[in-house]
Amino acid sequence: MIVHFDLDAFYASVAQRDDPSLRGVPLAISGSSRRAVVLTASYEARPFGVRSAMPLYRARELCPQLVVVPPDFTRYREASRAVFAIFEEDGRAVEGLSLDEAFVDARTDDLEAACALAERVRARIRAEIGLTASAGVARGKMIAKIASDLRKPDGLTVVEPGSEATFLAPMPVGRLWGIGPKTQPRLEAAGIRTIGDVAVLADEALYALFGRSGPFFRDLARGIDERAVDPSRERKSISTEETFEYDVTDEQRIHALLREQADELARDLLAKGLRAQTVGVKIKRADFTVTGRQTTLAVATNDADAIHDAARWCWQRSEVAGTPIRLLGTRVASLTDEEARELRLL
Repeated sequence: MIVHFDLDAFYASVAQRDDPSLRGVPLAISGSSRRAVVLTASYEARPFGVRSAMPLYRARELCPQLVVVPPDFTRYREASRAVFAIFEEDGRAVEGLSLDEAFVDARTDDLEAACALAERVRARIRAEIGLTASAGVARGKMIAKIASDLRKPDGLTVVEPGSEATFLAPMPVGRLWGIGPKTQPRLEAAGIRTIGDVAVLADEALYALFGRSGPFFRDLARGIDERAVDPSRERKSISTEETFEYDVTDEQRIHALLREQADELARDLLAKGLRAQTVGVKIKRADFTVTGRQTTLAVATNDADAIHDAARWCWQRSEVAGTPIRLLGTRVASLTDEEARELRLL
């Protein structure tokens, strides 16, 4: 059995935990610039229609009494580390998906034992960290993840072995793992609107819609998911970006932001004991077109100057100087830990 845990409205819940005056009020975590977006909305804000990724100005229109708090990623990382320490106790395999969600191998085929584990972990998160988590218990990863979302906040959903296909059948096809916002309309246009519709597809139609991945999607739709919890799953990249309040053409401001982003990424790499061998930049113009450039370093690094030099090189190669820029981001990838680097050097 697998348990999927998902911390409820994570950023907003951390803010409400740390500041009691924010409890019970509509709350959004967001920057303050003209183009800021909502990172997380508290459950008190959601009945007004406030949602993550919504422009902040729109959220204020929907909820005039909305309280806005800037993000505090240091506090989020601290809370996440404490939660994951509970997940990992007794040597349980844990596959982190983000700061606030993970798969945990229950190490049992017994449904009651897996449910008991989920409840114990949720109780400890509440008592020791002051947050709530929703959970889903199932035999497969995808079903456990879908289940954890059904009784938010602070709920537990259990899918008994053998009932997976029945559980999934009426759900919108967009809930199927790997079906994104671009694929879903194409499937719906072909008459595929539920997961159950995928489960009964004949081979010819299956391959026409999904190509060689068809059998994988049909198995998932039937509740067949043999993927194990993978504790070796690593973060493949780290990135940071900023949307300017007004479009920017000033080279000095661009270079200053690249410097700040390099410093931030270097601190993040050092804190995690990682080095990066790939550095890239993302540039969104005023017309929303996006340009990206990246470069591979001879030696992996966590040095801010080296990251900054590489990012400036990527900026120069982008050939967008003088063009109004809406967003600028820097990304490091091809991550390796210090121990692996030392072994390679030896």
